[in-house]
Amino acid sequence: MNPIRIDDPQDPRVAAYLEIRERDLAGRQGRFVAEGKVVLDLLLSAGRFAAESVLVLENRLAGIEEILRKAPAELPVYVATSAVMDAIAGFHMHRGILAMGRKGAPQSAEALLDALPARALVVVLVGIANHDNVGSIFRNAAAFGADAVLLDPTCCDPLYRKAIRVSVGAALKIPFASFTDTAGFTAMLARRGFEQFALSPRGRTDIRDARRSERLALYLGTEGEGLPDSLLARLHSVRITMSEGFDSLNVAAASAIALHHFSAKGI
Repeated sequence: MNPIRIDDPQDPRVAAYLEIRERDLAGRQGRFVAEGKVVLDLLLSAGRFAAESVLVLENRLAGIEEILRKAPAELPVYVATSAVMDAIAGFHMHRGILAMGRKGAPQSAEALLDALPARALVVVLVGIANHDNVGSIFRNAAAFGADAVLLDPTCCDPLYRKAIRVSVGAALKIPFASFTDTAGFTAMLARRGFEQFALSPRGRTDIRDARRSERLALYLGTEGEGLPDSLLARLHSVRITMSEGFDSLNVAAASAIALHHFSAKGI
């Protein structure tokens, strides 16, 4: 590893890192930003996405040398002072560790499902546009051994910088794919032997009484509106029963409870 010192915020070698928050909104043309030590480690070790470069605060370099040994020898590692790094990013980078990753060609939902093992647990997200919630759900999916996450077109990008950060890098580890036609997607799952549960405060079955088959798809909807009625009517609905006078949890918290229940051994 031969760190490359950056003294000018306008150095073209770090142009991809300029004004990070603005580019969060404008898009990065197939790139994404990984932020923090744990996330960098997952980017370099999981192998699902290629890293293009690393930008690190000079006083953080020694602490990530072991992680950087996992990277290809030719990966550029740029080093800057705090003032230069803040000028590049457009705000104070207190974590001091950034990496630029390449998304690559997206995997189709069909191809992802076909690659799953005989016993599989997948999470299906419908209408979840909040990056914190998507990131938290990916973190929960990784924690409880889900095999994949599938997202409808109205969900936010799991590789948005904040979603990756909140997921603690799980979005770089858990396979995911998008689907367009919800009705067609439910039929696709059925053909592959998946039982399909919709999590809803109005669910017909208490989650404690629900048992999974070898293959299960767990559907989660946006907070407030929840899953569409048309989808709830087609699927078996389950609920997390609340105390009287309170009807729902944050969708990320609900996902943790449901994934813990359905991932438990013997269920």
